[in-house]
Amino acid sequence: MSDDSRELSLVLGTAGHIDHGKTSLVRALTGTDCDRLSEEKKRGITIELGFASLRLADGRIVSIVDVPGHERFIRQMVAGAAGIDAVLFVVAADEGVMPQTREHLEILSLLGIRRGIVALTKIDAVDDDLLELARMDVETLLKGTFLEGAAIVPLSSVDGRGIDALKAEIGRLVDELQPRRWEGLFFLPIDRAFPISGFGTVVTGTAYSGRIRLGEEVSILPADVRGKVRSLQVHGKAVEAASAGQRVALNLAGISIDSLEKGDVLCPSDLFEPTSCVDVSFQLLPSAAEPLRHWQRIRLHLGTSDVLARISFLDRSEIHAGERAVAQLVTESPLVGLLGQPFVVRFYSPLKTIGGGRILNVYGHKPRGASARRERLSWLCDIEERLEAGKSLVEVFVDRHGLLPLPEAVRLLQEVPLALTEAAQKNSSMTLLRAGSEYLLSSRWMASLEGRAQRALSVFHEKEPFLKGISPERFFREILPGGDLKLLKALGKLLVDKGTVCFDEGFFRLPSFVPTRNELFLERSEKLLGLCRERKFQFPEIEEAQSLLGLPVTEFQSLLNALRQKKQVAILAETFLLCEEVEEELLRQVAALGEAITLASVRDLTGSTRRFVLPLLEYWDSRGITRRVGDKRILLKK
Repeated sequence: MSDDSRELSLVLGTAGHIDHGKTSLVRALTGTDCDRLSEEKKRGITIELGFASLRLADGRIVSIVDVPGHERFIRQMVAGAAGIDAVLFVVAADEGVMPQTREHLEILSLLGIRRGIVALTKIDAVDDDLLELARMDVETLLKGTFLEGAAIVPLSSVDGRGIDALKAEIGRLVDELQPRRWEGLFFLPIDRAFPISGFGTVVTGTAYSGRIRLGEEVSILPADVRGKVRSLQVHGKAVEAASAGQRVALNLAGISIDSLEKGDVLCPSDLFEPTSCVDVSFQLLPSAAEPLRHWQRIRLHLGTSDVLARISFLDRSEIHAGERAVAQLVTESPLVGLLGQPFVVRFYSPLKTIGGGRILNVYGHKPRGASARRERLSWLCDIEERLEAGKSLVEVFVDRHGLLPLPEAVRLLQEVPLALTEAAQKNSSMTLLRAGSEYLLSSRWMASLEGRAQRALSVFHEKEPFLKGISPERFFREILPGGDLKLLKALGKLLVDKGTVCFDEGFFRLPSFVPTRNELFLERSEKLLGLCRERKFQFPEIEEAQSLLGLPVTEFQSLLNALRQKKQVAILAETFLLCEEVEEELLRQVAALGEAITLASVRDLTGSTRRFVLPLLEYWDSRGITRRVGDKRILLKK
């Protein structure tokens, strides 16, 4: 093999009617016989998917998937075609366009395949006139499809004519194809699983995204069977890692063959979840003979899975031939999907391909009410437009959730954390917040939070003009009920950094706010403090003080809050008022008692009563001024 030999992250797939020479063509191109089953060889038809590697003249190697052509094996055909990047569309010159030729072309269109080559096979069985008629038949079929204008290569897998020309066309096609992204989470729908004596379980499939390495922990979903990658092969060659767009065989440790089923997905552990409801973009084929109704039962082909489901429309009761709509697919058994993944839908009975589309949101749920349906529809249409334009979906998901924890963003968007944090840092409409964990914030949600903070402080300042500001606990309770304390503190700092609020002396306030200190406030403060000094160790009650000052409850409470915030007054047992000067005098006297402080000794020292002394000592305990040991207390702060 030349020094230029290298495996490309590209997969080509065959498609076409049964007995039009797909498997013979792959054998002529690669030397590999994809019919490995004895039944396939006996009956002369392909039943299961076949795989081969094609080495081009310049040493590049691409994967080929050979799919069944018989209508009874459409499931296998969809499973194989779902992972390909371009198609070798096969039409036999001696038969021309046939029923499965049309159905396969429709399926390829639904799966989002956009490039391909037409192989006009079996030219050894026709004369020039029939060959030309077959070519014209094919050109007519391809008008208006993604294969219109594609190269049509006449060839014979029997005598080899046209094979080199096809290889040259494949080389040109490969030059134009964009290899799949290696970034992202590894996702491989399993199309084969078998045991090897002495080695354990082997699974194969086409990697849709990401990269896998030896020794990595993996899960098989939806059953959530876990194991480790013991060895990797790409086209029979042992490798250290495999990537998106490659045909991969994985030898798995810790996973029994009995725990696997067709349609399972191999992926990293704890990053994907099964779902029974997906939001999708759906199109009913123009050839559909009848409309598809809301909640009609269908057969869903996604990756290598084949499940029964019902279709739920958000804005209509049915869809007609050729129409597109956003919908939900509610499955009768769980499956694993990939954001943007194409799918095919067939009638439940009789089995016939009727439409398809791609996933817009993997983890859907039924919207409740007309308003929720409209909102969901608008959001999904936005996702659809971005997918069509090849734009990132990070912003639209973050904007919908507002405050999105990074692990949840990884789950919803199925991207590696680094890609999401980099997207947030580059996008002015998002903010990356680190608060123990990491969060993605949308600018719209942040603007809403700023508005809530400003309104909360404005109302507070109006009600409490004498206070310096609002306590952090109350501030967070007002603007964002609940939530992790680290997150709340980080959001508070973000609001301060943006200049929305100020944080001084342990309180939040508006930047423009200055506490009121007028003569009336000073006069009322002095009256209240004077009462406390006068009563000394016979502390006045709150209601008594309010009555003495002759203030309404709200005005008195505002005055009391301001004095408490300045630490000039404390409340004992929610009843008594203790001013700072009286407390300092009490502490000086109690300090003289030494370490043996009791309720009785403080009562005798102050000439007060148990009614006042007990709340005082409990208050000091709560502040850490004293510590109770049995019936005595130790003075900790003097």
